[in-house]
Amino acid sequence: MRRERFDRVKDALAKVGLVGLTTYEVKGRGRQKGIVLSYKGREYREDLLPKVKIELVVRDEDAEKAIDIIQSEARSGEIGDGKIFISQIDDVVRIRTGERGAEAI
Repeated sequence: MRRERFDRVKDALAKVGLVGLTTYEVKGRGRQKGIVLSYKGREYREDLLPKVKIELVVRDEDAEKAIDIIQSEARSGEIGDGKIFISQIDDVVRIRTGERGAEAI
């Protein structure tokens, strides 16, 4: 997602109680294929653009809510808004307590 949209997404998720997430500063490209910049009168293409990657694990019943929030808060309507990848998590263990499954999320 675009870096400038991250705080909006984080705050909106927190408002509904989805506070646990991990973020990464990454560079990437997709259909946007980068941007053309100018330096000392010369143009060059920057094809790996800075983005924020979020990893968010939620209960099955919260998945659609999280997707809706991310879409509404991250969308600018321009190419380069990002993607949401949805994966199944087989299990989770809270190290401190030993809890497993949904209780550990």
